[in-house]
Amino acid sequence: MTEPERKRRLVVLAGPTAVGKGSVAADIREHHPEVWISVSATTRAARPGEVNGVHYWFVSDEEFDRMVEDDDLLEWAVVHGCNRYGTPRQPVDLALASGHPAMLEIDLQGARQVRQSMPEALFVFLEPPSWDELVRRLVGRGTEDEAERERRLATAREELAAQEEFDVSIVNREVHAAAEELVALMELDHGTIA
Repeated sequence: MTEPERKRRLVVLAGPTAVGKGSVAADIREHHPEVWISVSATTRAARPGEVNGVHYWFVSDEEFDRMVEDDDLLEWAVVHGCNRYGTPRQPVDLALASGHPAMLEIDLQGARQVRQSMPEALFVFLEPPSWDELVRRLVGRGTEDEAERERRLATAREELAAQEEFDVSIVNREVHAAAEELVALMELDHGTIA
């Protein structure tokens, strides 16, 4: 008799704006191709260098509405009061069924929704070394105007207060080190659910 087929445990990575979630995910993509990382859909415009289908699925408001209506999203939220982001459900289900490590890189609102539908997932909070460093990173990337930076910093204060909702925290002092810590955590975690 063979052991019943086991499904991988989803890892959910979240944290405040500008903490480096996207950079950590990109490092994992580069150095650990065995880890499947979800590509979120968003209604925001692409930033310089972002590629549709690689960094995000850039969709219209109408397409996002259709995805919500058809229950095609595992989670979705309005982020920073203006754009919508969501995780397409089918690729997540397929990745988990394949037995490969699978990870979502999402915001706090999305992580809370995933906790409702997949409480067995491992929830990892990526935190900055300090508030000053978070502000420096946000200003330094130069992709938002002053009003958007202020909106994101206000959101970041709320997001940092939610750290206790997560199973574990990783401090992002340096991107590659944080990525390696996360992959090691995936390997140490039982990794599967019955």
